[in-house]
Amino acid sequence: MYPFLKTLNSITKAHLLGLMLTCAGLAVVMVLCAVWIITWLTAIFVHIEIGWLDTLINWIAGILVGIGGWFMLPVLIVLIGGIFQENTIDRVERAYYPDRLRDKPPGFWPDIIHDIQFTLWALFLNMLILPLYLLGIGFVVAIALNSYLLGREFFESTAGYHIGKPKARDLGKKHKIPMYIGGFVITMITLIPVLNFFVPILATVWMVHVHHSLNSSWQSRT
Repeated sequence: MYPFLKTLNSITKAHLLGLMLTCAGLAVVMVLCAVWIITWLTAIFVHIEIGWLDTLINWIAGILVGIGGWFMLPVLIVLIGGIFQENTIDRVERAYYPDRLRDKPPGFWPDIIHDIQFTLWALFLNMLILPLYLLGIGFVVAIALNSYLLGREFFESTAGYHIGKPKARDLGKKHKIPMYIGGFVITMITLIPVLNFFVPILATVWMVHVHHSLNSSWQSRT
């Protein structure tokens, strides 16, 4: 139900290292681009006559955006993970569940619209709770919120790979505890430097094992 070791072993058994490095590289590029764009926009709209002060403010703006992005990273990983999701699921299932492979081959980015909508909605919710950081509870609320969002999203995506999103949503409602614990683990990993760039792959692998463990439990009762 809580596949810590199985998720780690999947990196080698399912040959995921190459995908993880590619995913990490993309995440780094996205973060650097976001910081550069905000810094560039600040340089355009903020002008101070004192040269060194103007440069300092622009750099401070970039740093603040980077820090803010650090806490927003959990919701951005869905967008990054969407690129590698089906390929990751297929590799893990070939290694661990060869009798449950889907007939349809994995696609490249099948749910881009859904992933963009989820990311925008999650970013909006995270922005709503920003004032809570001033009260000292923002971090705790953000962890709870993103654990719910990421647990549900990754579970529905991996289960939906076989049974479709609507049925996956119903399955998730019946098994909230493993889904939300997975979301909590995923959220906490996103806050660990370096390791957080591999989260899109690790989160998918985790939920693949959760889904199949639930499926096996259900079959054993029937």
